Amino acid sequence: WIIGYSGGKDSTACVQLVWNALAGLPKDQRHKVVHVISTDTLVENPVVSSWVERSLKTMGAAAERHGIPVEPHHLRPEVVDTFWVNLLGKGYPSPRHMFRWCTERLKIRPSNAFITRIVREQGEAILVLGTRKQESINRARTMARHAVHQVRNRLTPNASLLGSLIYTPIEDWSNDDVWAYLTSIANPWDYPNEHLLGMYAGATEGGECPLVVDSSTPSCGDSRFGCWVCTLVDKDKSMSAMIQNDLEKEWMLPLLDLRNELDMRDRPEEEQGTGLKRDRTRRDFRRIDGRLHLYAQDEKMKEDPKRSKKKLHGDELERALVHGPYVQEWREGFLRKLLTAQMQIREHGLDMSTFEVITVPELEQIRRIWVIEKNEIEDSLPRIYQEVTGTPYPGSPLGDQCPLDPGALALLQEVCQELAGPEEDWHLRYGMVREMLSQESRYRTQRRRAGLFEALEKGLQRHHYWNERDAAAWAKDRLRSERAPSEDLLILQDLSSILVVTPSGDDDSSEPGLPGAFK
Repeated sequence: WIIGYSGGKDSTACVQLVWNALAGLPKDQRHKVVHVISTDTLVENPVVSSWVERSLKTMGAAAERHGIPVEPHHLRPEVVDTFWVNLLGKGYPSPRHMFRWCTERLKIRPSNAFITRIVREQGEAILVLGTRKQESINRARTMARHAVHQVRNRLTPNASLLGSLIYTPIEDWSNDDVWAYLTSIANPWDYPNEHLLGMYAGATEGGECPLVVDSSTPSCGDSRFGCWVCTLVDKDKSMSAMIQNDLEKEWMLPLLDLRNELDMRDRPEEEQGTGLKRDRTRRDFRRIDGRLHLYAQDEKMKEDPKRSKKKLHGDELERALVHGPYVQEWREGFLRKLLTAQMQIREHGLDMSTFEVITVPELEQIRRIWVIEKNEIEDSLPRIYQEVTGTPYPGSPLGDQCPLDPGALALLQEVCQELAGPEEDWHLRYGMVREMLSQESRYRTQRRRAGLFEALEKGLQRHHYWNERDAAAWAKDRLRSERAPSEDLLILQDLSSILVVTPSGDDDSSEPGLPGAFK
């Protein structure tokens, strides 16, 4: 048995139900371990994250004390899958509905890996979830669709994980049913549910849980806790309410500001489209692998075929490219803000002296990606860390990955700026030389330098444009040439309009001077 536990009211009710059921069994029948898993994305609301961590520790101690076969597990994503490694390291843009890269990496993979291991060891597993039909219309529809495949009462096969069944004991409960149960039945692992109710009240606008007298009265506990960096919602209402309702939680304001900076939506005081423009200026006009990709142009050409014969100009040409990862300058600047927020929280937050917005293993992975994968051989991360924190960077040496010292790189930048023409983006020239130096340095110690020329050629292909407009025009011309019919095909089309093939040997030709095979 595996119970998904987030620390919220629904999952708490599920753990409490199973715990009390186990407590009602004779000790000789408690022979199966019930695993309680909670996934920490490392960007959870810090108040909720701290709550869950303390709850799991208390739960484990209480289970051992009372002889209940419950084992809590605090799961975390692999360092390569964490939010900051992907956003600051690889440069992935902040999650959005068309590119929701975070859920799979931060939540699904850690829990699925644990469930898969249990299924492999035990043969099968039952996964207990606190999902309810009244959470939303979509949730009710999804649960009804899966209910058709039930193999036993309330046991549904898990389509994504073979060998596991899903059990939803509170699927028909209302929001008020959950709170009525939690407030009337004491928490069996001695972690008072009244404190949970208080946390929900603090995350609700107004800070109150009203007495529910009819269906029109808003119920306490509608707040949703999640990642404080989430940009899939318009606003982090729970964190905003916590800060508004409790002056002692004002230390979270830097996190709220960072989250808002990641959001690509227009701010209240801005004109429509400002957020999208701001997002584009932070991102490279090339995809993460260096390719160029046009968007919206295909649809425009379908609506107006004549557009394919026209050349794009001005702003329209610049908007033609789908922008890719965040550029180096923005990533370095945001890392500086992230570390500054961490210092502020440690200084002003209550019992937050060791709080980490970003962990050292994440910084190590980000540094590796910047220097080795992105060829950003300035190796700026240790310098940024020391400038912000005032302490030496605690990571390990990266090795001999930087062929030029900082002074030489600064000189190279000056030369590239001097050589750049009025229409040229000097960063492209600098990026090309820097990448070729990095690749040459990486291959110099190898006996057989197979792959060097291919790596150098890719670097040339990635940077050979004058600027973004030149790249967009190049991509547009390439698209037009790919769509244009070949010369041989045009010749065949011309011939087919003149000649009609008839069976060989038919000499009945109505056209003088043509063989019988043609008519």
